[in-house]
Amino acid sequence: MASFFVFGAASTAAIVTHAALRRGRLFATFAGVFVGVHTLAATALAATLTTPALQVAFGVANAAVYAHFFMLARPSWRPRWYRALVSVPAHAVSATTLMALPFVAATALGASSLLLTVPLALGAAGLIESLRTREDVYEITLDRQDKGPLGRLPLPRAKDDAASAERALRVVQITDPHLGTFMSVERLRAICERAAATNPDLVLLTGDFLTMESQSDPDLLADALAPLAPLSGRTFACMGNHDHEAPATVREGLRRAGVALLIDEVRTVETRLGPVEVLGLDFRFRGRREHLEGVCADLPRKPGVARIAMLHDPGAFAHMPEGSADLVLSGHTHGGQVGLLRFGLAHTFVSALTKIPDHGLWARGRDRLYVHRGNGHYGFPLRVGVPSEESLLLVRGL
Repeated sequence: MASFFVFGAASTAAIVTHAALRRGRLFATFAGVFVGVHTLAATALAATLTTPALQVAFGVANAAVYAHFFMLARPSWRPRWYRALVSVPAHAVSATTLMALPFVAATALGASSLLLTVPLALGAAGLIESLRTREDVYEITLDRQDKGPLGRLPLPRAKDDAASAERALRVVQITDPHLGTFMSVERLRAICERAAATNPDLVLLTGDFLTMESQSDPDLLADALAPLAPLSGRTFACMGNHDHEAPATVREGLRRAGVALLIDEVRTVETRLGPVEVLGLDFRFRGRREHLEGVCADLPRKPGVARIAMLHDPGAFAHMPEGSADLVLSGHTHGGQVGLLRFGLAHTFVSALTKIPDHGLWARGRDRLYVHRGNGHYGFPLRVGVPSEESLLLVRGL
C-alpha cells in the first residue's frame, strides 16, 4: 500500500500548505494532525482490502476527505450537491476509518478479517443517525425534592393526556444545530416549523448555531430560524462556545429571526401559566464558578416567579448557586454523540470519560438540569448510537 500512503502524504502536505497560506498556523496544525492521523489509519485499513476494486473504491472515498479539508481552508456555504458528494462522504469515511483502527490491529494479530464488517456497519449506522432526527415529548416535573449529589433522573415520555398537558408549560429547546455538513438551512427550517406548530409557551435556543462553513453569512441562520419569527417575544437564545467564533453573525441572524439573545441577562415573560423569568448565561472557558455566581448575584430572582436558565455547557451546572433557577437547559455534549442510547442504555463516550452530564434530566440537591442531545453535531464526524433530538418539554411544577 505504498502508493496509497504516498497519495495520502502528498494530500496532507498540500492541505497543510494551503491552510497555512489561507488561514494561518492554528488551522494548519489542526488540519495536519487530523488528516495525518487519518492517512495513517486509512493506509492500515487499505492494506486489509484484498481486491483491486475495493482498493480503488476506498481510494476514491478517501479523496473526499482530502478535498473537504482542502476546501475548509477557505470556508464558505457549499451547495447541496457538494455536501452530498464531498462533505458527507468525507465525514463518513473519516469516522469509519478511525473506528476501524482497533479492528485492523486485531486482524494484523491473526483475527478474522470479518471483524472489519463491524466498523463498516457502525459507520453506515452513524451516517443514517447523523441525517435523521427523532421527535419526542418528555415530561419534567419539578418536585423540589433534595436528590443529593449530581446524578441522573428518569425522564418519562409524556402520556397522551391533553388535559394534563394544558397544565404544563410547553417548552421547545433548540440547541447545537451547527449549520453545516449535516444541518442544512432547509433541515433546520423544518425543525423550527415543527417547533412553532407545537404552540409552545417558550422556545429556548441554547447555542452553537454555526460551523466554519456558515460563520460568514447571517442570512443562513436568519433563513433557517425564520419560522420562529411569529413567536417573537417568547423566543430566546444564549451563546455557545462556537458562537464566540462569529458573534456578529450569530447576533444578526438571531435578530432577523426575532430571537432575543440574552448574554448574562434576564427577561420576564407572561405565559398562560403566569410569569416566567428566562435567564441567558454566557459561555465561559475559564472562571465559570466566579462568572455564574456573579451573574446570579447581580440578577436575583423575583419572589414567587419561576425561572428557567439557559446554560450551554452542562459541565458548568455544578458551579451555579443553589436555587438560582427552577430548571436549567443545556446542550453542548450532543447527547454524548457516541454511545448506546439507541439500544436503550444511558452510557455514552462522554459519561465513560467525564463526569459531565451528557443527556437527559439531572438533579443536584433541589436543582434540576435538562441536557438536550442536540439537533445537530460537530467535531467527531458522525453520531453513533446517540440520536439527535427534537423534543417538546412539558414542564410541571413551576
